[in-house]
Amino acid sequence: MADMNSAPGWYTRVASGLLFPLQERLKRHHSVGLRAQLERSQWLRPESIHDLQLGRLRKFLADAGGRVPYYTRLFAEHGFDPAAVSSLADLSRLPFLDKAQIRAHVEDLKSTSAGPLVRYNTGGSSGEPLVFYMGMGRVSHDVAAKWRATRWWGVDIGDPEIVLWGSPVELTRQDRYRALRDRVFRTYLLPAFQMSPQKMDEFVGQIRRIRPRMVFGYASAVALLARHAEARGQALDDLGVRVVFTTGETLYPDQREVIERVFGAPVANGYGSRDAGFIAHQCPQGSLHLSAEDIIVEVIDANGRPVAAGQSGEIVVTHMATDDFPFIRYRTGDVATLSNAQCACGRGLPVLQDVMGRTTDFIRTAAGSQMHALALIYEVRDKPGVRAFKFIQAEDLSLELLLVAGPELTASVEESIRSGLVQRMGEGAAVTIRRVAEIPPEKSGKYRYVVSHAAR
Repeated sequence: MADMNSAPGWYTRVASGLLFPLQERLKRHHSVGLRAQLERSQWLRPESIHDLQLGRLRKFLADAGGRVPYYTRLFAEHGFDPAAVSSLADLSRLPFLDKAQIRAHVEDLKSTSAGPLVRYNTGGSSGEPLVFYMGMGRVSHDVAAKWRATRWWGVDIGDPEIVLWGSPVELTRQDRYRALRDRVFRTYLLPAFQMSPQKMDEFVGQIRRIRPRMVFGYASAVALLARHAEARGQALDDLGVRVVFTTGETLYPDQREVIERVFGAPVANGYGSRDAGFIAHQCPQGSLHLSAEDIIVEVIDANGRPVAAGQSGEIVVTHMATDDFPFIRYRTGDVATLSNAQCACGRGLPVLQDVMGRTTDFIRTAAGSQMHALALIYEVRDKPGVRAFKFIQAEDLSLELLLVAGPELTASVEESIRSGLVQRMGEGAAVTIRRVAEIPPEKSGKYRYVVSHAAR
């Protein structure tokens, strides 16, 4: 594994200390000063971070109530007074915000005092894309949080970086400015939705030429590339990669293992989304720390009630960066577990014990229970001849397994897979297996193992 303590090169120091701050200043972002604040506040004791959150929450809610028409009405309807907020638990007096409400009230969610707003949308991998807006303050806070987490691993802006990504936003704005910026900051973009064997051969060659200090991308895409390189006998563990950042989807244990083995570097998992923000990131001690200075995370059960630490539930986010287009008690659709343990790294930031994926990554059985995707994946991934796979559950609970198979996958192996799945799903479950030539990625470039239309 790479040495986290070695000093950055001169170009990295110039890029992170001069060129990037100049860019942010020209864009009227405040990420440089915010990152410095975050690097101080991360070492506060948990009680002090809680007090910091509470003070920011009170002001944030007052601003939203006074400037955002949607929340002006909502607070009045619920008799909610932001000045009376005395604990983070007081947030539960407000209703949740979901994608349907944002679509219905998108104009009323804009602050009357907002500056220039930029239109964004989610990839829509679990349904209809969501259109929303962000101002410069929100962008600055998210950039600062990501920058802080990057530096935990001994890398910085300006270190050579491979980005294996597939979002249409990142792949359609390659204008002259962006291309120049990527060259200046030594960021090299590889399109994650182009993962044919021939393209992956090209990607491996590019990675070997560039010799990146860090790799960033979807867990599924990076793992797929790592497996391809290993099958081709192409080493990637001799390039000096210090860390591989994964985000955008669930990181499964086998993905972490193959990425770390092939790249010879630790995997740092990140959790966030374009709409909910940069929520949490893994430190070198292994904990997934929340960006608690800007974000309050609740975990709720199916009835909307908070669950205790150590119990899983849906993540609800309140992003306090700005009230330009506020997300207050926003239901992410992601399932995770909060921990009450403090990390050995010494940071006082709260910890997510586990992120288990989206609600649509869970399978529903005939008995009515929810089953995590891993229960099905274990029945398939190590079977001989399995090249790629994807589970799709229909609303009627029937399950289809798409398989890209090699000659080793015999009829008896296929039957053992099917019987194992039936056992997992329960007797009488409708399970079919369909062999296909390839499994295309989602529009975003992600390769989802499980998609359930019955678990919502």
